Amino acid sequence: MELPEIREKIDKVDAQLLRLFLERMELSKNVAEVKARDNLPILNKEREREILRWAQEQSGEFELYSHRLFSTLFELSRTYQRKYRTTGSRVRSFIESSLKDTPELFPESGLIACQGVEGAYSQMAADRMFPRGSIMYVKTFEAVFDAVESGFCQFGIVPIENSSNGSVRAVYDLLQVKNLTIVRSERLCISHELLVKPGTKLADVKKIISHEQALGQCSGFLKSLGDKVEVEKCDNTAMAAKFVAESPDRSVAAISSSNCAELYGLEALDCGHIQNSDNNYTRFICVSKTPAVYPGANRITLVLSCEHRPGALYDVLSHISALELNLIKLESCPMVGHDFEFLFFFEIEASVRDPKVVDMLESLEHSCRSLRYLGNYQEI
Repeated sequence: MELPEIREKIDKVDAQLLRLFLERMELSKNVAEVKARDNLPILNKEREREILRWAQEQSGEFELYSHRLFSTLFELSRTYQRKYRTTGSRVRSFIESSLKDTPELFPESGLIACQGVEGAYSQMAADRMFPRGSIMYVKTFEAVFDAVESGFCQFGIVPIENSSNGSVRAVYDLLQVKNLTIVRSERLCISHELLVKPGTKLADVKKIISHEQALGQCSGFLKSLGDKVEVEKCDNTAMAAKFVAESPDRSVAAISSSNCAELYGLEALDCGHIQNSDNNYTRFICVSKTPAVYPGANRITLVLSCEHRPGALYDVLSHISALELNLIKLESCPMVGHDFEFLFFFEIEASVRDPKVVDMLESLEHSCRSLRYLGNYQEI
């Protein structure tokens, strides 16, 4: 049999498959109506297992593929059925309220909480997001969240991820427990320098201090110095620069920005490129107590937990795949007090202004053990 003839037969089979698929989805709608009337749950795992077992027995060498096909059909059917259920949904109500109350333009001013001191990378990100904003500096990331949650500040800026050194775990932990939403994100190119008091040489440096993320981003350079130089963590890169400027000890250096060199009267040593990658970017998020979905919002962040069983995460991913949405980030985080169970952070390219996306989030809320919608925002 030649290829054109084979393709002609495939086209005929595809036409039959499509007709039967549409018929099956119509029957799924009928099922949803009956289940709603009789107050029955949408998920019937026992029946799904029976069908999967039957399909596998009938499929011979294609057993694996038939299992995947019917699993996808079940997920599509459940998603479609949920559209016809009138059960309450916290995530839908929250999103509808956010859309209703959002101003037409992202604000250019406000009181913004940042961790650190003048010259911090968070301050640079804040200046880009809020050209006319006023900044209040606090000591920790938690203090940023507290200042916003209490209403003292309108917004807070914190780093969430670096392209070279990964996620800022402390911020992810705070997003789980604080009642705030993400309303904007900004990518900032990070360029680290080794800052010292004027006249200090590299051979004079005995201690280098900086934030742990900056130390991680410059790990190759620090390793090249060997055991002669002590490395010490501090709360912020700008705070490290300020400490060096105020310290009488000329053997202490800071990994910080060239901006901080100018601010605190320090010099940048000519050590070549001290960071592991010149393509070094940090993502900063803007958190707010007032949920909002500003125009241009194209990224959704979720944190959820699913049942501790095989295929549970696949079921979540199939919701996203069914709408052909781009999953940008998936990261697991251990659940404290649970035996090797995890929360999952998702970032998806999508907008809640699309009704299908809200339907998907509502479906996830019903099917997952827990779900928190952390915001729909634009990344600049």
